Amino acid sequence: MFIINSVLLLTARLFKYPGHWMNRLQFETSPYLLQHAHNPVEWFAWKPEAFEKAKAENKPILVSIGYSTCHWCHVMERESFENQEVAALMNERFVNIKVDREERPDVDQIYMEACQLISGSGGWPLNCFLTPAAKPFYAGTYFPPEPMYNRPSWTQTLIHLSDAFRNQRDVVEEQAEKLTDMIRDADKQLIQAAPGLSHFGADDEEEIVFLWTSAFTTRIFRKLQRNFDLEAGGFGGAPKFPGTFSLNWLLEYYFYTGEEAALEHVVLSLDQMTMGGIYDQLAGGFSRYSTDRHWFAPHFEKMLYDNALIVGVMSEAYKITKKPLYERTLRQTLGFLLTDMRSPAGGFYSAYDADSEGVEGKYYVWNKREIDEVLGPDAALFNELYNVEDEGNWEGHNILFLSKTVEEYAGEKGLSVNDLLNILSGLKTRLLERRSLRIKPSLDDKILLAWNALAVSAFAKAHQALGPENQGEADYKTVALETMEFLLKHFKKDDGLLLYHTYKNGTGAYEAFLDDYALLIEALLDVYSISFDSRYLYLAADFCDFTIKHFYDPSDGLFFYTAANQPDIILRKKELYDNATPSGNSTMASNLTRLGVVFDRTDYKKMSLRMFEAIGKALQSYPSSFGKWASTALTLVKFPVEIAVAGPEAVKRAEEINARYLPHIVVMAAATPQPDLPLLKDKIFDGETWIYVCKNYSCSLPVKMIEQIDIPGLHFKNKTRQA
Repeated sequence: MFIINSVLLLTARLFKYPGHWMNRLQFETSPYLLQHAHNPVEWFAWKPEAFEKAKAENKPILVSIGYSTCHWCHVMERESFENQEVAALMNERFVNIKVDREERPDVDQIYMEACQLISGSGGWPLNCFLTPAAKPFYAGTYFPPEPMYNRPSWTQTLIHLSDAFRNQRDVVEEQAEKLTDMIRDADKQLIQAAPGLSHFGADDEEEIVFLWTSAFTTRIFRKLQRNFDLEAGGFGGAPKFPGTFSLNWLLEYYFYTGEEAALEHVVLSLDQMTMGGIYDQLAGGFSRYSTDRHWFAPHFEKMLYDNALIVGVMSEAYKITKKPLYERTLRQTLGFLLTDMRSPAGGFYSAYDADSEGVEGKYYVWNKREIDEVLGPDAALFNELYNVEDEGNWEGHNILFLSKTVEEYAGEKGLSVNDLLNILSGLKTRLLERRSLRIKPSLDDKILLAWNALAVSAFAKAHQALGPENQGEADYKTVALETMEFLLKHFKKDDGLLLYHTYKNGTGAYEAFLDDYALLIEALLDVYSISFDSRYLYLAADFCDFTIKHFYDPSDGLFFYTAANQPDIILRKKELYDNATPSGNSTMASNLTRLGVVFDRTDYKKMSLRMFEAIGKALQSYPSSFGKWASTALTLVKFPVEIAVAGPEAVKRAEEINARYLPHIVVMAAATPQPDLPLLKDKIFDGETWIYVCKNYSCSLPVKMIEQIDIPGLHFKNKTRQA
């Protein structure tokens, strides 16, 4: 039957696209690749057969990279890749490869670097032209079907580059060699020792730490502060991204210094994002970014990692402020993840597209007439609160957003906040029922290890912040634990510690990258902080040792993005910037610091310090690009504090401690002696519950009540900002 079906499929393709072999993307599982499976282009996936064909036929390679929710990827597909004549030209002159950047981020990194070196910018779709040896000689992003936007047409580009490959091969090869060398050297240009850190290698690690002073963190704050948008929150102008790493760092800076401006900007930013169009006011969940500086008009795609990161920083902000707005937003956003993005197997899907029926935002926007029809006499209140206009507030339609808080509006209307929230809940339910009749944006249903690890950490942090009583029907602790067990079960490539990067339809694929391991280790540590099951600590240490063995570069103390045995890329890069997600290197620096404290491992601590020696100058110069790094750097200025809780109510007391905002503080708890965990070793287990505050394993006298804890130099008893 399989042979018959294959013959029928091949016959159909030959009939539909005479003169061409076949589009091999039909055999892939990536939603993005499957979107292109019916193009007349003879697409290959990033597989050896493509490179064998290029070498055998002496053809250049076109690598087109994108992802399922990429708007301009869809546009270029409609304009060019679905065009029979364009496809014929591509098939004749190139070996064509489609890559899902989320499935193969290592490939994307290399050729995006080429694009940025050539043009000074990047983006997706990324179209890169390679020699048969996979070395890039030209790259660009979107190419229109006709010359416009100061860009040549796609057809002109194809003809020009294929002619150059045929007729000026020596020039093309020389360009490819130079570009490859520049890509290889790009990491080295960034990795420069910061001034004052040249003493690394001294026996006394405190001498190294001492070089990181409070003045260093003050400079980071001043640089971030210069980019504050004091009206709309966030950083800079349009387009505007959430900037969660910098917001998280500002919370930590406030904790250590009491700098009011830091906390105020976090609150302003989270308030404006949550009230804006970037937030789905009906169902919860944040879009990728805002096309304007006021968070009004989003790029409507919803990514798992964005929502996980925002939940993380908002959970920490809630611990300080106790704002009802944050509590509602956390519950609604986590509800969206559980309802719309969780697979029946237990992991979380990757993303929802911005488009439906080929139109960006169509699923989410409204016209006033439809709202009036659904809500009847109740529409007036809803329309006033969510700024619905007769002619629309965006391209003839309405994006729902708030100009004032629910609390402010309730006061104006003489309603209690609870009454207004109950009214709005009913109205939103009716509108969501109507919205459910629309064609929903496509779902990228692959499950990525790194992004799911971020989700685990998000649910763990929300559990700490809200407590069981504020989680509604969902138990966020259970979700975090179940998702972690799903990852540990289904992403294992063998019986050891080797992991897959992605999972779909019961099958894992592609060996995991640095950020997969790093974020999984971080999630294991976060899961310990809500379960206090030491198994997660030992697993974190095991994965850390595995990562060091397979990814670490002893020449500069940093980690490669790919493992040493990665066979199908031209070079190994190091990812250092914290972009949409935290880099594997910054996350490993944090992991090594935390595990160094948990297990009293001097080797881990020194490795982390060496990483900061390499990145210190860049961090100081460009803190917004190194937000996760900046967070861990605070521990170099303020030594990590350890809290050990021992006794029958240890877990309960530890949960109460973790409900407070205490960044970088390691809390460990056990009801019985734990001789293998240094912080819990030799503690008193006498039927009472004792709390120890320690610094570098030097502990103060134990106390029984949380209120008795004293941590000199820290704002442990934060001023709570009641909304």
